[in-house]
Amino acid sequence: MAIHQGHVTYAWTSVTSAINSLPMTYDAELDATGLLCPLPVLKARKRLQALQSGQVLKMLADDPAAIVDVPHFCAEQGHELLKQAEESGAQVYFLQKA
Repeated sequence: MAIHQGHVTYAWTSVTSAINSLPMTYDAELDATGLLCPLPVLKARKRLQALQSGQVLKMLADDPAAIVDVPHFCAEQGHELLKQAEESGAQVYFLQKA
């Protein structure tokens, strides 16, 4: 049983790694680097309002609080956090509008 669980975990990790390495397409971009909490989330909310349901916002942030704030914002507002990664010292988020 433990071997099977380890294999499943490994397979899921491999799938997740493959998905995270794929380039994401997006409809709008927001550079929130240099902004501190709560500004990255407030700017994302405003930018998402201009998008149609299903469109994707790419957001860059370097505020350490964004790691918690952005997923929480998506969960509370019904948006989907498609991808979260780190790139060149900034966090990159892909949010799909509900």
